[in-house]
Amino acid sequence: MVLYLSEDDIEQLLTMADAIEVVQDSFKQQGNRNIINNPRQRVCTGKSMLHYMAGALPHLGVMGYKAYTSSKKGLMFRVFLHDMDNGELLSVMDGNYMGMIRTGAVTGVATRFMSREDSSSLGVFGTGFQSVGQIMAVCKVRDITRIRIYGRDEERRIKFCGHMSEMLNMEVTPVSKPNDVLSDSDIVITSTSSSEPVFDGNFVERGTHINAIGGNFVFKREIDETTISKSDVISVESVEQCRFEAGELIPSIEKGRLHWDDLIELGYIVAGKEKGRNKTDEVTLFKSVGIAMEDICIAKHLYDMAGKTNTGRNLDIPSI
Repeated sequence: MVLYLSEDDIEQLLTMADAIEVVQDSFKQQGNRNIINNPRQRVCTGKSMLHYMAGALPHLGVMGYKAYTSSKKGLMFRVFLHDMDNGELLSVMDGNYMGMIRTGAVTGVATRFMSREDSSSLGVFGTGFQSVGQIMAVCKVRDITRIRIYGRDEERRIKFCGHMSEMLNMEVTPVSKPNDVLSDSDIVITSTSSSEPVFDGNFVERGTHINAIGGNFVFKREIDETTISKSDVISVESVEQCRFEAGELIPSIEKGRLHWDDLIELGYIVAGKEKGRNKTDEVTLFKSVGIAMEDICIAKHLYDMAGKTNTGRNLDIPSI
């Protein structure tokens, strides 16, 4: 039997606190070269696009992949989990809510290892679905007392801040100018689909940690080259995948102002082989594109949790 977990099942099972720990453990394994991760592939038809990313986590005994489509109807996600020893399909899971929590959890891990421990103020660009998980995660790893958010649509910005204020039981403030987000913010998140930088890097203050998570296409650039040049430490999930997805980094590399060897994979930082921050006044940057390992480790956690709680339903799919 193959276990199917719906969006409702996953919302019931998955917490941000658990997701951060699961993702952190897998990054540690990655830093010790115990992970197999294949970069994302895309199939473009003109009317829609199929995206898929696969990998294996030997320490958990599983392999799998996430497949999703994008079209005028939006995005639709599914995650497939297999037993690594015999190849059996273990589970099929809806991937929308899981993806939001997983993406937030990755930011949580990066923030834990790269931001100053006394960080208490958060600035966010973006008022969409992914921003919810980003804020949740950072609040789990740092004692955040002030949050300011900018989005281009004023009405949506105000509504989003009201929603997050209720969720976090603290005041979340909308701001009308992008650079107001940067002022006195210890941690900054960009969570947009922008193809143009959302702020002026000249206003980035010393000691800031930045999580740029919105883009995984070469034409998407949430942060400018000034921000890249001011960053003392730049971390990514996978240098290999960034070579054709990190639109923010590629221009600086093409101009010789940055080199691929300058980038530190987050796994090495989590495993203690590299440092995410050397001094309190450094600017640190985590550029996320999203890799298969993150989805697979969360899927394995959900599969185990479902077994303990008798959640989900079995699909009658015969073994081949």
